[in-house]
Amino acid sequence: MTHKERFFATISRQPVDRPASWLGLPDTNAFPGLFEYFGVNSVEELKTKIDDDVWHIDVPYHYPPHNHIGCSLNFAKKTTGGSNEERTLTAPGFFENITDLSYIDKFDWPDPVKCIDAEESLRRAKAISPDYVRMGIMWSAHFQDTFSAFGMENSLITMMMAPEMFEAVNKRIVDFYLRANEYFFEATKGYLDAVLIGNDYGSQSGLMIDPDSLRTFAAPGTKVLIEQAKSYGLTVMHHSCGSIFPIVGDIFNWGADIVHPIQALAKDMEPLKLKDEYGSQGAFCGGIDAQNLLVNGTPEQVAQKVRELKRIFPTGLVFSPSHEAILPDIPPANIEALFKTVKE
Repeated sequence: MTHKERFFATISRQPVDRPASWLGLPDTNAFPGLFEYFGVNSVEELKTKIDDDVWHIDVPYHYPPHNHIGCSLNFAKKTTGGSNEERTLTAPGFFENITDLSYIDKFDWPDPVKCIDAEESLRRAKAISPDYVRMGIMWSAHFQDTFSAFGMENSLITMMMAPEMFEAVNKRIVDFYLRANEYFFEATKGYLDAVLIGNDYGSQSGLMIDPDSLRTFAAPGTKVLIEQAKSYGLTVMHHSCGSIFPIVGDIFNWGADIVHPIQALAKDMEPLKLKDEYGSQGAFCGGIDAQNLLVNGTPEQVAQKVRELKRIFPTGLVFSPSHEAILPDIPPANIEALFKTVKE
């Protein structure tokens, strides 16, 4: 099977020569160790070495200070020492304690079309062989961004006490991502197979808010973002860290093809439980614990876990670390064991 055939057979839960795999998005600080261990000089060489199936495309987004579409809306309030330089959900946000809908226009909303380089987007997409799955990393984390817009605690209060304000800010953020994604999808049309979007709904032990509130406040924006991607013929991988078992079925019903990343140590996220409850509704990606096993385990322990998951998911699971960002504390030998054992 080709890489692309293997991926689409895997997510369709069809027979495969081996399950599809994805390296994820390693932290830049992890690259030196990975490159040295595998004897390569670039991400492309690394992915070729491990025979990966999914190749991602980062959106060339220019909007200082982050220059990253996932951090494109800087809602942090100004402080005496300047502005918060890291995107955070808990810091006071621009709309903190605001319930006046007209105030929404006071925020300096960037125009994503002016920030995305269409020519570079196409160049990056064309640079990947059509034998691989080409996946755009769009994030489009509208629900998380709305938390950032108010600050986590204030956003929860606003959600309950002034829902029309919460929904209006969320809709404006969704509209931002719809415009950004459309521009990127048009620029890469014919050279893109899939897209990664998502919001983190879970903590280690459960959902951050109740399922009904997610269905009310998160679902509408997510549905239209998925519908937009599907209108371009793209497969949608929906990301959410944490314990999200009660809404996995909802995410599939919202239109997602794949739920990512199966945070292995989070409550109720056991692979067999997920397969039994939701395995007929869609596919999964992830499952190899990056909180403890990949950090502290041995290569043989990693291999044992991969074999266990292959017994549970002979197909229907794209094998990948349980968080998309491989950090420098993960020994490269464990990454090698993961991808080597997938191919056994």
